[in-house]
Amino acid sequence: MTTTTTAPADPTVGGRHGWRIVAALAITSTIGYGTLYYAYAVLLGPMAASLDASTTAVTGALTASVLAGALMAIPVGRWLDRHGGRALMTAGSITATALLIAWSQVHTIGQLYAVMIGIGITGAMVLYEPAFAVIVSWFTPDRRPTALLAVTVVAGFASTIFMPLTGLLVAHLGWRDALLTLAAIHGTVTIPLHALTIRTPSHVTPPTPAAQPVTAPRQAAARAAMRDRRFWILAAALIAHGAATSTIGVHLVGYLTSRGHPATFAATTAGLLGVLSVTGRLVLTSARRRLPITTIVATVFAIQAVAVLAMPLTAGSRVGAVIAVTGFGLGFGIASLATPALLANRYGTTAYATIAGRLTAPVTTAKAIAPLLAATLLSHGGYHLLLTAVTSACLLAAVGMRSMGRSGRDEHDGKPS
Repeated sequence: MTTTTTAPADPTVGGRHGWRIVAALAITSTIGYGTLYYAYAVLLGPMAASLDASTTAVTGALTASVLAGALMAIPVGRWLDRHGGRALMTAGSITATALLIAWSQVHTIGQLYAVMIGIGITGAMVLYEPAFAVIVSWFTPDRRPTALLAVTVVAGFASTIFMPLTGLLVAHLGWRDALLTLAAIHGTVTIPLHALTIRTPSHVTPPTPAAQPVTAPRQAAARAAMRDRRFWILAAALIAHGAATSTIGVHLVGYLTSRGHPATFAATTAGLLGVLSVTGRLVLTSARRRLPITTIVATVFAIQAVAVLAMPLTAGSRVGAVIAVTGFGLGFGIASLATPALLANRYGTTAYATIAGRLTAPVTTAKAIAPLLAATLLSHGGYHLLLTAVTSACLLAAVGMRSMGRSGRDEHDGKPS
């Protein structure tokens, strides 16, 4: 059953403060992803050598971090619906800064795992999901796509900015002082922006007895979403797609080098995924003015399936590899922009963060586990089996997303199709 409960728009949603919030969240999301996630790939080698640990063991700490963030998605969603984002995101940015400092001081693999689990928890408090919830609560449907796009386009360059920056810092300062520098950047910028810029819309009220008339519809909207068959179809589609994208993100360099390409070419080509994720989001925002959003996303997912299926035939040459990666990369970040629109349009904004948290938890878990399962496939069937699995996942995601569009409430300019 579909619910169309919506929260009243804040009187200032069309004012300048709403766009100041967007600018602040674009900056904090970029710095958050850059320091709490993307820097890890650059630090992995130096940390493994310093801690006298295997690369596998050190990589496992990042997996533990992502899983911790997935578990936090549900309680964070409930908090955001009840209290708004200001206190949560401010506390998260303070704690994340402290954990970056603590990360620079770890001397055992156990300490690294403890810190990274903490970073995963704080990441759930400051990255895309809470940022999207704040935007959804502030903006009306006609302005919401532009606001979401602004945040995701800017933050899409987090890896482009922070991976080279982290490499430069490690080369000149060592990995421990590099982390202290990243902590200074994170704390100096994100804490004041979250504390001073984010406000709570007038319809988000604290959980007092007087707030029961607001709390009851919120709980009803969340329960209705959980009973809606199409919520679980969407969840299955996004789980499959998340597993596919995370698998390619981790194993693409290895695959390209296995085809005889130099490591530098393989890494550079894989780096296109970040830029192409921004391109895909721009395409989605432009095309949704003419087509239902589920149709666009399903088409992009299908293009990804074709690109992966063609890799054994095309990736042997440099041009073929770039073409295949480009086809896959267009959908690399599209789900993060499409999901808020689909949830807000189908279920309204009253319980948006709660519903989004319940969706984010399994999707993020799939993203964390899939590369490990893919490594098992590699050991048994090589890259052909791995690519077949990724192709199947993309096709499943495309079919699931297309079926969402047959619900009679497909997202098209904020209206039923």
